Amino acid sequence: MRSATIGLACVIGLVCAVSAGAQTPDRPAPSRAALVEVARSIIEASRYCAVITVDSTGRPQARTIDAFAPDEAMVVWFATNPKSRKVAEIKRDPRVTLYYFDPKSMGYVSLVGHARLVDDPVEKQKRWKAGWEAFWPDRDKSFLLVEVTPERLELVSSQHAIEGDPVTWEPRIVSFPQ
Repeated sequence: MRSATIGLACVIGLVCAVSAGAQTPDRPAPSRAALVEVARSIIEASRYCAVITVDSTGRPQARTIDAFAPDEAMVVWFATNPKSRKVAEIKRDPRVTLYYFDPKSMGYVSLVGHARLVDDPVEKQKRWKAGWEAFWPDRDKSFLLVEVTPERLELVSSQHAIEGDPVTWEPRIVSFPQ
């Protein structure tokens, strides 16, 4: 319960910081490249993220994952058990969100996109991490890769003076080509 209270306090603090330091007409909006650079720094600092899928009843389901850093196109990969709920949910509806939060910088990134399940042996070998043997002892059958291709990125970072709209709190958004 204590960690939930601390997490809620961080989110409330982020919202307050966002509304207190809103973008103004005399401060130009950051470039797309600058927004992506800040997003990468938040992702790196976050260490873990939540993957949010949609279950069969339409309810969002969030789980903590240890994703790879995004590539140059902001595509993110992670590994999972092929028998997990998230795999069944991605098969049913590939729309996902990856949510990263860095309490130190009071910043967050939501990467909204589509997931693709990848069971290619070459790709699995390429992305295998030392230490995963404990989770997936049979790397041929016990793990699956998930590739998340972004459609958009949402970003707020008080530390970098990237705040949301002062009225609606809408975050900065970067769209990705399809």
